Amino acid sequence: MTTLKEQLHEDLTAAIRDRNELHSSTIRLTLAAVTSEEVAGKQKRELSDAEVLKVIGREAKKRREAAEAFDTAGRTEQADRERAEGEVLATYLPKQLSDEELAAIVAAAVAESGASGPQAMGAVMKLVKPKVDGLAEGGRVAAAVKAALL
Repeated sequence: MTTLKEQLHEDLTAAIRDRNELHSSTIRLTLAAVTSEEVAGKQKRELSDAEVLKVIGREAKKRREAAEAFDTAGRTEQADRERAEGEVLATYLPKQLSDEELAAIVAAAVAESGASGPQAMGAVMKLVKPKVDGLAEGGRVAAAVKAALL
């Protein structure tokens, strides 16, 4: 079975062979981020698939934020490029939870903790976070928890 990092390398080779500039540059940047994560710290180590997924998630988030910034600045061409790179990265990430699925998980956590009011947000987040890790962005999770506690 191939690891996620090996899959990225194979996809990079295929993208270069197909002369697909968008895919090859996006995967190259992602592999660079994975490598820098591997050499960070005192000792070089091989990242697990879960850690590689976190790096890809971080890279995808950077693309979304950059696209928003370019949109705000009126630079639609760069924004479209960032979104396209984000879509390439999304193919490696697990499917994100829908708003309804996220709301159901949050509602169950609120019931489980017996929490009420915004001051209980930390306790509910502690229960929700492990269930949605990698399946929903932190900002979305926080907004859903806040909405459930109001």
